[in-house]
Amino acid sequence: MTKINGSDAMFQVMYDWDIDHVYGFPGGSFDSSMNAIHDWKNKIKFIEVRHEEAGALAASAEYKLTGKVGVCFGSAGPGAAHLYNGLYDAKYDKTPMVAIVANVPTSRQDIDFFQAFDEDKWFLDASVWCAQPKTADLIPVLMDEAIRQAYAKKGPAVLIISKDLGWQKIEDNFRVNYKAVPTETYLEPTTASVEEATKLLAEAKNPVVYFGNGAKHAKEELKEFAEKFKTPLLSSYLGKGVVEDEFPAYMGTIGRIGPKTPNEIQSHADLVVWVGNNSPFSVLWFNKDAKVIQIDTDSAKFGKRHKVDVSMLADSKKALRALIDAGEERSESPIYKAAIADRENWDAWQDSFKDSEEMPVRPEPIWDVINQEAADDAVFAIDVGNVNIDHTRLLKMHDDQKWTTSGLHATMGYGAPAALAAATAYPDREIWQLAGDGGFAMMNQELLTMARYNMHVLNIVFTNETLGYIEAEQEDESHQPLSGVIIPDNNWAQVAEGMNVKGVVVRTKDEFEKAVKEWKKMDGPMLIDIKYTHEMPYSTELDTLDDPAFVKKYQAEDLKPFSYFADKYGLETDAASGASQHEEAEPDPEPDTTSGASQH
Repeated sequence: MTKINGSDAMFQVMYDWDIDHVYGFPGGSFDSSMNAIHDWKNKIKFIEVRHEEAGALAASAEYKLTGKVGVCFGSAGPGAAHLYNGLYDAKYDKTPMVAIVANVPTSRQDIDFFQAFDEDKWFLDASVWCAQPKTADLIPVLMDEAIRQAYAKKGPAVLIISKDLGWQKIEDNFRVNYKAVPTETYLEPTTASVEEATKLLAEAKNPVVYFGNGAKHAKEELKEFAEKFKTPLLSSYLGKGVVEDEFPAYMGTIGRIGPKTPNEIQSHADLVVWVGNNSPFSVLWFNKDAKVIQIDTDSAKFGKRHKVDVSMLADSKKALRALIDAGEERSESPIYKAAIADRENWDAWQDSFKDSEEMPVRPEPIWDVINQEAADDAVFAIDVGNVNIDHTRLLKMHDDQKWTTSGLHATMGYGAPAALAAATAYPDREIWQLAGDGGFAMMNQELLTMARYNMHVLNIVFTNETLGYIEAEQEDESHQPLSGVIIPDNNWAQVAEGMNVKGVVVRTKDEFEKAVKEWKKMDGPMLIDIKYTHEMPYSTELDTLDDPAFVKKYQAEDLKPFSYFADKYGLETDAASGASQHEEAEPDPEPDTTSGASQH
């Protein structure tokens, strides 16, 4: 029988699972596996990132974009510690990935040795599965198990490899049987649940649909449902792009980062069809008396964010189809008419700034160029901060465009690693990294990686000299003096040039459009540093259009309050709120000043 190093056997397993690249940064404790990387260089590409966190975030982004597990590694001690942020991003967003973590030789473990700590205990909370082979023969067995567990439990699996075991010779007799893993399927909705849901849908005065990333395979059903039953479509942030932004009934994302309309109409619904959505902030939305039809494949999600009247344990596509086929077509409800008009007013207001010559440049002119120039199959790597607000409100997703961000973990610095993953998985597509100067500063060293592998990535940095999202929280939510949010202006184009990436500074729409067109004609990466407005995006949390100071601050003279459309289309107060006219209205909740969480 042929002999093989333990680490080579591990790479054989990866190759058999159709994994053709791995992200990481070498270290002495990982030498045995670095040797395997060399041996497998013609079959498995090594993407050498400049920081292990970038590798872990890239591996997490890989599955979000492709549906295929990503793999990263780190050496013992600091290399292992640097992986943590990416692992938690994957765990929070239920993203399968595998992290290989080196450990010191077995003879040096448990004796307070250099860079040694109890990695198997340390990674338990950050993973859905964690193991350390006790013998070299177990390395390929447990790598196979790590991949299986990552897929099955939808999260990060951690495999810890002791340096000496990676060198040991073992029998080359382990082969995976991944074809035995069946395609994931879900039950059809029960007849009883369809009948109950259809009855509620027929009785509702003002129904809406609230969907998340769990509905990503149900695009056509969502649209058909909205057209037949005249229901506005609202989504979580991670649900953006499931339905193209230009679809008339899609109102956008609820929450602080979303546009005006979905935030206004959510409290007026008397029925919510809740599809594949577990946004933690949804406990703050919808009237407490609104009825809910919840569709999900995970029984633990039912009733977690709102009381539920009908639970449908089924695939979103199948459940929506069953409701479409069973229900009677509805006429336009007051909430539907008001929502459509409110959205048209919002869109027209945003469009009025597309050619604004304000300095520093406003968001609308810049994102108009992105909408015009991005390819129909472009991939967007979105960092964390105010860029999420601009992205969800201004980027018009369509066709086969994809995007990814750090959703529930919301870790700044995500954009550059995600761009690495996108460029590796889709080398023939346009890759756009969109980041604020705060987030980009955290992972900008990955420009070196883009240059090294000549990745066709357009890095756009919105330089506004502040941690804008946090600034708005301090001002609007906790009403405190600004503290720690102002950052110095920086010439990111010069930084890029120093890392062998073409860099350009722009200040106007025309300059930006010219730079984008230049990148589209060239090979390799480019960075555009946009000197961006310091003004904060329109606050949908405050949204007080009856206040002249608010209107003046956001130049919102052309916006109408939702009450205007509610009155125009007869959206009655009792029908809107679900409350009896004899009940005393509850006061608005106080701003959240304790959680520090960003309302995605």
